[in-house]
Amino acid sequence: MGDLSLYSCYHLNLAYSSVEENRRPELLERCYWPLLELVRDLHLPIGIEASAYTLERAAELDPAWLDALRELCTGGGPCAFVGSGYTQLIGPLVPPEVNRTNLAVGMDRYQALLGLRPDIALVNEQTYSAGMVRHYLDAGYRAIIMEWDNPAAAHPAWNRELRYHFQFARDQHGRRIPVLWNHSIPFQKFQRYAHGELELGDVVAYLAGHVSNRPRSLCLYGNDAEVFDFRPGRYRDEAAVGAGSEWDRVRRLYETLRDDPRFELASLERTLNRMAEPGSGHDLHLETPDQPVPTKKQYKYNPTRWAVSGRDDLGANTACWRIYEALVRDKVPAADDAWKELCYLWSSDFRTHITDRRWAAYLKRLEALEAEVCVPRSTRVSGRPSNAPAPLTPRPAVAGARYLEFQTPSVRVRLDTRKGLAIDALWFPGATGQDPLVGTIPHGHFDDIGWGADFFSGHLVFELPGRPKVTDLAPAEPAVADRDGDPWIEVSATIGTPLGPVEKTYRLHRTAPRLDLEYTLHWGQVPPGSLRLGTVTVLPDVLDRESLFYRTHNGGFEPETFLVGGDPVDHGRPVSFLVSARQALGMTSGTVELGDCRRCLRVSADKACAAVVGMVSHHRVDGAAFFRLAFSAREMDETSRPVCLTDRLSVRSFAFSVEVPSGKTVSTP
Repeated sequence: MGDLSLYSCYHLNLAYSSVEENRRPELLERCYWPLLELVRDLHLPIGIEASAYTLERAAELDPAWLDALRELCTGGGPCAFVGSGYTQLIGPLVPPEVNRTNLAVGMDRYQALLGLRPDIALVNEQTYSAGMVRHYLDAGYRAIIMEWDNPAAAHPAWNRELRYHFQFARDQHGRRIPVLWNHSIPFQKFQRYAHGELELGDVVAYLAGHVSNRPRSLCLYGNDAEVFDFRPGRYRDEAAVGAGSEWDRVRRLYETLRDDPRFELASLERTLNRMAEPGSGHDLHLETPDQPVPTKKQYKYNPTRWAVSGRDDLGANTACWRIYEALVRDKVPAADDAWKELCYLWSSDFRTHITDRRWAAYLKRLEALEAEVCVPRSTRVSGRPSNAPAPLTPRPAVAGARYLEFQTPSVRVRLDTRKGLAIDALWFPGATGQDPLVGTIPHGHFDDIGWGADFFSGHLVFELPGRPKVTDLAPAEPAVADRDGDPWIEVSATIGTPLGPVEKTYRLHRTAPRLDLEYTLHWGQVPPGSLRLGTVTVLPDVLDRESLFYRTHNGGFEPETFLVGGDPVDHGRPVSFLVSARQALGMTSGTVELGDCRRCLRVSADKACAAVVGMVSHHRVDGAAFFRLAFSAREMDETSRPVCLTDRLSVRSFAFSVEVPSGKTVSTP
């Protein structure tokens, strides 16, 4: 019978969202020191990962602990130090220059603090995109640790034996990096045993179920160190710390496994070097069209958790985007401390269970850096660039008409005045021919009763738990500004909703195949819920069903293309009553392209106006393709809080555009 090699990697994070800063010495005493003592006493070949920010704070609070970690990770010590970056930011949600900086600064600080440069990285929050492969390779990492469970669930054709061996995570441009698998079920059982919810025999029996007649490797533990003899305080139902030490229970488990001939306690290095074993070294794409950004554990953990949920993730991320654009605009060198501070401000820990005190301190640092590097926010009104012509004085549109059409040499649009100026049809005659590509699919178009609804474009929907949805699909009285010599025709209206008025403006460009859409919400508050707007519904059968694709950037320098084919895609589908979505596109270039082998549309969002994320839907209905993109400004999970739109950080304006990319009248993925 083959042995089961068990490896572990402990994640250390002094920036833990729900832990006040004055409790950090307690984390060191109750969690970090016992971990090092366990390694030293048992000569335990585990991995320990921490951001460079965590090591900096540990060095300030307890230099002896950092010395002990350095001793165990160098000079033949049993421990492997695993890197992650300067802070724990979510790579698929931030611009590529920020990812590059975070990894580079982290590597330099590891060298300064520990005297080493780690070559294995733990993917932050186990949130991966193909665009991150290049970043890890460029930073000097030779392997990553990423969760198996969600990529495997999205690839039902994968042989399940692959989870017991290292594989290669391959991006869409030919690069690949070895991946060691983390496994959610084993580490959750490990935690439950340590907390007294399972007995030692239960865990051993579970692990024995993975023993085979061939050699295998399995990640025994790949999660937080802060959950043993300490409770971070994230949830009301956290298990109480018992009378005995949980670290003693962990010690007994490792001793039992060490003495059991069925198991081997293996280092990360040994696991990675088992290349000759059957089942190792396959090239795998971890991403899929329905799961472009795989994330850890259950589906409630998904990119929206750090993008558009929390106290005000949208406001925080939008401010970070403004800072980023200012640093790029002013060509601030990568070595400047402003880039390092931006990595800190983009950390995931400020976007979930952050405490009141830490949130207030975070806002001060965010506002200080923005004031230092950015132009005043007043120069940007509703997403309008500061160099744009002044708004035109509008005139009323034709009274009583349901549909109004407007046209320039490059764009033609028909708007529905009874449905809040929803786009009934949108043409780009010179670039895509005479058929409209985008518009409204009317009620009754599909025979399937499950699709018996109107599917609009250019509208807003806000869904709240247990309450009727709020939309802008109400009668509108538009005004038009159309003057010779101006760069666009402008159509605007103010639409009433139960939460307050919505101001809505379209601009049809005269010299480019482009339509802009801007929203301003005159609301007092956004309660927890799902707010999606700027929707683009592709009309059925105008694009080739077999070559349909979407393309975007998820934290990388190069785009990622997803062929949807006949497979269903539904990023915005709720997980439960509490969690309103399961996936999202980082769209870190600000754009998503939709198209087929002949035609392509580029849909853009001004991330420095509102750092929304994208959500694609694709289904085959009655043999036709339902293909749609929406932008999310707010999603709901257990971290969500009401957002007051009178706060300085809050976002009330949104800016989008739909255009035919220059030189891309035909686009082949």
